Amino acid sequence: MSEGEPNQGPFDDFRDDIEAAERRIARQIDPGARALVVAILVFVLLASFILPHTGQVPGWDVLFSTHGAAAAAVGLPSRVFSWLALVFGVGFSMLALLTRRWALGWVALAGSAVASAAGLLAVWSRQTVATGHPGPGVGLVVAWITVILLTFHWARVVWSRTIVQLAAEEQRRRAAGLRQSRTLLESLEDEDPPG
Repeated sequence: MSEGEPNQGPFDDFRDDIEAAERRIARQIDPGARALVVAILVFVLLASFILPHTGQVPGWDVLFSTHGAAAAAVGLPSRVFSWLALVFGVGFSMLALLTRRWALGWVALAGSAVASAAGLLAVWSRQTVATGHPGPGVGLVVAWITVILLTFHWARVVWSRTIVQLAAEEQRRRAAGLRQSRTLLESLEDEDPPG
């Protein structure tokens, strides 16, 4: 027992280690069975880039603005949606699943939500394209629905983790408040042996 810490027991030696482990666990997510669903949705999203997004133009051509995409008059909304779906729906979703980091789950959720709105705009822009150009293809519709489903599942994973994190944080605050509210006399009373 050191002079600076008069009321320290054998368990208190490990308090900092336990609190550090608790903070580390609070930054992680546990998607449970949703991890398999998210992984399948990411695979479906990747497969949707092989399917035609408009006419005979596959999603990869829309991503990289090839000659076929220019001939089909693929506009900015379709390209923006494709990139958002690839970066957030595939990239950050896989990173969040592999690392189980809460912050990456939030990024995947936010990016997928923005991609869902961009997907709506992409489908709408393909339906209102000038005469003679093809409308939305099956790949675009599949990608859009998949991104919406990813958004839903990431919201469920991240939101459930937020409730647990808030409860753990509140418990840490209460414990710290109790330690700080002890007066010098109370700490001296606890130090005196009974007798």
